[in-house]
Amino acid sequence: MENYSVVVFVLAIMIALSAVADRIKLPYPVLLITAGIAIGFIPTMPNIVLNSEVVFLLFLPPLLYDAAFNISFTEFKTNINTISTLAISLVFITASGIAIVAHYLIPGMTWPLSFVLGAILSATDAVAAMSITKGLGLSHKTNTILEGESLINDASALVVYRVSIAAVTGTAFVFWKASLQFVVLMAGGVAVGFIMGKLLAYIIKKAHQNTLVVIGFMLLMPFVTYLIAEELHVSGVIAVVVLGLGISRFSKKVFPDYLKNQSKSIWDIIIFLLNGLIFILIGLQFPYVSKNISSAQLWPYVGYAFTITIVTLILRMTRVFLQKINLQKGFEKGKKRIKETALLDFKNSLIISWSGMRGIVSLAIAIGIPIKLSNGNPFPQRDAILFISVLVVLFTLIGQGLSLPWLVKKLNKEPESV
Repeated sequence: MENYSVVVFVLAIMIALSAVADRIKLPYPVLLITAGIAIGFIPTMPNIVLNSEVVFLLFLPPLLYDAAFNISFTEFKTNINTISTLAISLVFITASGIAIVAHYLIPGMTWPLSFVLGAILSATDAVAAMSITKGLGLSHKTNTILEGESLINDASALVVYRVSIAAVTGTAFVFWKASLQFVVLMAGGVAVGFIMGKLLAYIIKKAHQNTLVVIGFMLLMPFVTYLIAEELHVSGVIAVVVLGLGISRFSKKVFPDYLKNQSKSIWDIIIFLLNGLIFILIGLQFPYVSKNISSAQLWPYVGYAFTITIVTLILRMTRVFLQKINLQKGFEKGKKRIKETALLDFKNSLIISWSGMRGIVSLAIAIGIPIKLSNGNPFPQRDAILFISVLVVLFTLIGQGLSLPWLVKKLNKEPESV
């Protein structure tokens, strides 16, 4: 009963603060995270600890499905070069960059542990990216790239994470095995998503006259797809994204307007509640994880987290602007796969660089770190990795979340430059 009361209390706070955020023109994720931190320090408040399995099953499928369903498939295909660059190569670059900094900066961080931290913080978050940028008037292309990147990059980050965890437990790293695992995860996820999309399309065709049945299956299928993919040891993230993209294309051909409107209304409410709950939960994690850090270590760890945040931003900016140059060169050389509409200008590049927030996925991965190794020994530096991960998430969401609206307004006043 106590947990039920806490959930109701948190939801009530979330809904009220979302309305306040609109009035004071503050990004509501920032306000909710701040509130979560404050609530977490209330002495009588019980510890609310995120369960990584619950996050991946309860939060991720509907949020990913909704984002994939609403993304423009044409824009997604046009910008697939940039999206795949950010969602795959940048993830590995970021994980490696963070690992190098952590290894040489943080006492006791071995290479395997450093790569665990790098993997946790290597991917941007779909929920954070969409919530922070919503209402800023970004171009359709910029939104598509940001959403597309954050829809795919979780699979890349999870591969790096699993390999790093295996290294901590003593398993030797074999490059070809890791590469094969990545290919199997991605390809398997695509296959499961495609098959489940076809199945859902068939069900919708047969039951299209029963609105409740159609909407019910559409609500249920992201969870079913994710579970099936994970049971088959392929990427549930990619499977749900492919499902969303496929049903989005299918729905435009066969869905009557009344069904689209009813479905959208239900999804809007679900996504609003899940989004708000996620950001308050992120804030609530800080008081919890800070209790396991001694006062002597607290400020040094804050410094480490801030340094990692800056390094992550620099790596992202460098890779995005290199992509801008590469696209321009490829277009000038007449490569057919690079269309003029896929080119990035300075404004797009800077906004994309500044929009790389970390979020609930990073926290879920961090909290999912084993408490003990297979030999019974405690997982080394677990508290430090978890605390630094939470801080980096907070730094990116609050720092970039507050400055991004200002940056967008500033850039919109300047003339276009390529």
